Amino acid sequence: MKMSIKYVIDNDFISGFACPPESSHIEVFDSQIRGFYCDCLRSGRKSYRLRYRVNGKLRVLTLGDAAYISSDQARAQALKLLSQVKQGIDPSLVKQEQLMGPTVENFFNDRYLPYVKSYKRSWGTDECMIRLHIIPRLGSLRMTSMSERDVAALIEHMKVKKYALGTCNRALVLLRYGYALGIRWREFGPECNPMHKYKNLIDDNKIENYLSHKQMESLLMEVSKSENEMLQWIVLFLLYTGARKREVLDAKWADIDLEQRSWRIPKTKSGKVRHVPLSEGALEVIAKVKEKYGKHAFTFIFPNLDTGLPFINIFYSWNAARCRAGLDYVRIHDLRHSFASFLVNAGRSLYEVQELLGHADSRTTTRYAHLSRERLQEAVEVVPRVRLDVITPPPRDINNLAMAN
Repeated sequence: MKMSIKYVIDNDFISGFACPPESSHIEVFDSQIRGFYCDCLRSGRKSYRLRYRVNGKLRVLTLGDAAYISSDQARAQALKLLSQVKQGIDPSLVKQEQLMGPTVENFFNDRYLPYVKSYKRSWGTDECMIRLHIIPRLGSLRMTSMSERDVAALIEHMKVKKYALGTCNRALVLLRYGYALGIRWREFGPECNPMHKYKNLIDDNKIENYLSHKQMESLLMEVSKSENEMLQWIVLFLLYTGARKREVLDAKWADIDLEQRSWRIPKTKSGKVRHVPLSEGALEVIAKVKEKYGKHAFTFIFPNLDTGLPFINIFYSWNAARCRAGLDYVRIHDLRHSFASFLVNAGRSLYEVQELLGHADSRTTTRYAHLSRERLQEAVEVVPRVRLDVITPPPRDINNLAMAN
């Protein structure tokens, strides 16, 4: 049997109140906040609760044990939850969702992206991957209930859509990092992680194009005809320095030291400042650009002439030029490949190539260690030739040999 009474709930009253021995428990309702009460059991345990209705359905939420929270704390919770009820929100469902953990969409949009934006320069790539691939296929799932089968279905879908294995692996890396962060932030436990055994796909089809001298001349000829008159200088500087596209587009005059023949790159992929030595070709490009556009006093070396700011994208002018040159498969990043190829073919060491490309790991440099067939042919020719007529024994009499047998 239970009883209900009304009273102004405060700490003094609740601490001194006891459930009558003839009742299993008694509900002491607050006279000021409707639905707020303390449930006092015959055993002596007391819990603050809130009773409310949403869409005609009665709900009860436990706010906390009276031994651990004060009446003021419970009252503040009750007022906050009742304000949600007035907005048509059911606090019990919100609490249930919190216990179940965030959905994939909520976690990556509300927690993951704000975090990586604080330090990761390439967060835009993550945002595209989340928006285009992860949310459409996995967004409604809970982070705590996603399985390896769900991940496999995403990857299979991407394969069917003809996405490269490298793109599929980027999705896996992002999911793996997301779960690592969620566990670190205690959003869920490690037992919920479906990625800890999921390996990257083996990608043996990395695209590496290297321009020959003839192809380079053809490409530069078409680039010089581009409507984007800055494109030819950008492409030349990429070829002469082996730098990344974004590094060149963001290059500033203040970072060029003509006396030291050096270009300072303050923001690199590795996060470290890098100094790139400038060749005669690179210095000539800088001189030409300064002669032609220096009067405009641009901060950036290769700006969009309409805005004075770095180009956001040069794909369309680049694409038109490479197609005219019959090199529609060549990417801008292949200029970096070609730079490394020219160095290796000229006999420069992999250590030198690593330093010039700014690689932190020498294993990455081996991707660029392309050797032309001509150079390999030259390499095998260094073995001294021997006169075969000197070492060849006299011919044997095959007929006599046959009779002997």
